Amino acid sequence: MSLKHKLIAALAALALGGCATTVPHTPPTAAMAGNGTPAVTTPVANPATPNATPADPGAPVAAAPAPRKIKIGLALGGGAARGFAHIGVIKALEAQGITPDIVVGTSAGSVVGALYAAGHSAATLQKMAYDMDEAAISDWAMPLFGKSSGVLKGEALQTYVNKTVNFRPIEKLKIPFGAVATDLKNGQPILFQRGNTGMAVRASSSVPGVFQPVVIGSHTYVDGGLVAPVPVKFTREMGADFIIAVNISTQTEAQAAISSLEVIMQTFAIMGQRINQYELKEADIVIQPPLGKMAGNDFGNRSKAIQAGERATNAVMAQIKQKLKALREQ
Repeated sequence: MSLKHKLIAALAALALGGCATTVPHTPPTAAMAGNGTPAVTTPVANPATPNATPADPGAPVAAAPAPRKIKIGLALGGGAARGFAHIGVIKALEAQGITPDIVVGTSAGSVVGALYAAGHSAATLQKMAYDMDEAAISDWAMPLFGKSSGVLKGEALQTYVNKTVNFRPIEKLKIPFGAVATDLKNGQPILFQRGNTGMAVRASSSVPGVFQPVVIGSHTYVDGGLVAPVPVKFTREMGADFIIAVNISTQTEAQAAISSLEVIMQTFAIMGQRINQYELKEADIVIQPPLGKMAGNDFGNRSKAIQAGERATNAVMAQIKQKLKALREQ
């Protein structure tokens, strides 16, 4: 036998010997390639397994696609003392590990939204609500000594918010946050995303006739509920892929309002219902806590409002999870 034939025979023997060795089956594993990019290791077929089909070494194996990153937006509507329900909503979401990436609030929603965006947990927000003395955020104006466009100045609310967020401006909060107000001159909505957090919340919460309008620069602002009672569109504009909207506005009824505040809140409810007919359609989930006839100045029922928000959120939790799962798998 020539040297050439001997080499061929030796190589054939080595190949046959390798095929006779059982190789354990291993699942695909991610390894780091030299350029830092995850590389997929192709599984090796087990020849000892009957009817096993050897893997084609030239066929690429696709890695399972990573779930799509979804930005969750929380749009918190206005409704004065009914806004305590927002805390219950956040509490229920936290319990299921759902954390909003963007928070936008109008009026009472801007108050809760700012404190939450600053990093306060639902449990902390709830304690703040129970400990809150409404007198501490009520700084009465003096209409008897001159003109006044509101019975409350709003400076106390501004100070309270700024202290609670540790005097951080909006852009320094832990969660991207926006507060919606109305430009009194042209009626246009404005979204505050930078600057003094307390002042933005104060502007967003300045219910005409209750709080004095807020002057910032050359503009005068009042409550955002006039133009965006539940700020769904602004939440989308800030980059949210999935929006949970919370509507706490009162339902209009065929009974006459008694007090001045009730007249104002009834007016807001009428306007808000018309706007919400269009805006709430843009939300992926709409939560409407069952607050019944709770008045906007009913601070005594804050505990019931929180519980109502929590119950309403839990009632749609399966729907929230299902929609998020479907969106992530797209």
